[in-house]
Amino acid sequence: MDSKRSATAVEYDEWMAEADTLMWHIERDPVLRSTVLSIWVLDREPDPERFRATMERTERLVPRLCQKVVEDPLGVSAPRWENDALYERGYHLRRVRVPGAGTMRDLLDLAAPIGMQAFDKDRPLWELTLVEGLEGGRCGAIFKIHHAMTDGLGMVRMTEGLVERSRDAKPRALPGKPREPEENDGGLGSEFAQIGQAVMHRASTALDRSRRAASALGRGVLNLAGHPVTAAGEFVDTIESIGRLVRPASEPMSPLWRRRGLGLHLDVLEYPLDDFKRAAAAADATLNDVFVAAVAGGLSRHHEALGAIPNELRMSMPINIREGEKGRHAGNQFVPARFGVPMLIDDPRERMRAIHQLVRGQREEPALSLIDEISAAINVFGEVAATRVTAGMMKAVDFVTSNVPGPNFPVYMSGARIERMFPFGPTAGAAVNITLFSYDGVAQIGVNADRAAIGDVALLRRSLEEGFAEALSVR
Repeated sequence: MDSKRSATAVEYDEWMAEADTLMWHIERDPVLRSTVLSIWVLDREPDPERFRATMERTERLVPRLCQKVVEDPLGVSAPRWENDALYERGYHLRRVRVPGAGTMRDLLDLAAPIGMQAFDKDRPLWELTLVEGLEGGRCGAIFKIHHAMTDGLGMVRMTEGLVERSRDAKPRALPGKPREPEENDGGLGSEFAQIGQAVMHRASTALDRSRRAASALGRGVLNLAGHPVTAAGEFVDTIESIGRLVRPASEPMSPLWRRRGLGLHLDVLEYPLDDFKRAAAAADATLNDVFVAAVAGGLSRHHEALGAIPNELRMSMPINIREGEKGRHAGNQFVPARFGVPMLIDDPRERMRAIHQLVRGQREEPALSLIDEISAAINVFGEVAATRVTAGMMKAVDFVTSNVPGPNFPVYMSGARIERMFPFGPTAGAAVNITLFSYDGVAQIGVNADRAAIGDVALLRRSLEEGFAEALSVR
């Protein structure tokens, strides 16, 4: 994990992308709140002085940590990222003592309400809570960011500056200079300047989106003239793909998980990563196929135990689009694919094969390259209508899965070894989000469940354990 190389490869745009803007605005409905958590368990408390220096270095490497979101006053353009003139590191860094005996369960119960609380939108959108008093002299770290800042892979990049390759790593030099706050006197001239910038940005991005959309919808007029049948087919395929991506659903497929609320229950599972690799090789599948098949098997058991197993559950999966020039930009680089996953396949190998075909089909959707154009079209309706449209897509999702690769070696934070790094993606309208993060040879799985949707969280855990045991037993 080369923090300097990774950080300098990322470009931080001034304006929020259309997809990020949509994610930012739909929080008018708190059930759609998109907060990403990562919970680390350290073998001891970080050295305070080294941690302070590390935080200062990370702030310089990752501008977003010192920036707040500023809305366009007329709603003409997307919000922009602005250096926070009132930035206080102490507000974003908290220190608490875990209640109870300091078990993992105690840490997760402490983190759950932190994860669902809304951010102060007049400040940068992150918090880091150090948790003292874990059993065995350990320390916890709850890192929380808003999804409008970045996705799971982006979060890995952002936190690279906090970690080191050894316990006694030498202090790294501070890169560049401290960031200066934006010049803004708050007067009428400043308002007019912001409006002018917003109009120019809207015009330039609209032109760029039009060019990309024209290219994607049949590869342009010249292609249509030279190869009318092929180009027309591409056009139709892309239009149909957009329809599949944004098609609303009236209700979840699960007959049990109908309600949605604001209370979260967090849980964790751990398995050797080699077990996933062996099962994948035996079934001629990918590691992600094994993961999703294990989750599907567990959720099928959960419904069966309650006497209401459906033919399918609707799953949302982020499809990574970090490629080429686009991949250098900070922010979210994924498309949330939604599709039905079969619940009645008993053989785990067959389940993996079926999921492999489903996921491959989603990755080949022509609309993936048009996520900003689609988001822009939804944003045009305004916050209220955009929230309703998006809610129609997201609240009918039964479960979310995500698979984020991490370092395959141990890392440290200011002298403390990070033993575990558990990921928790947002439910954002779904009943449960199950995310896998691979770290130091271990698949570390975070389960984020909506308490209103899933009443028996103990049964959910047992069912998932059975699903993973079955999938990982494939040889």
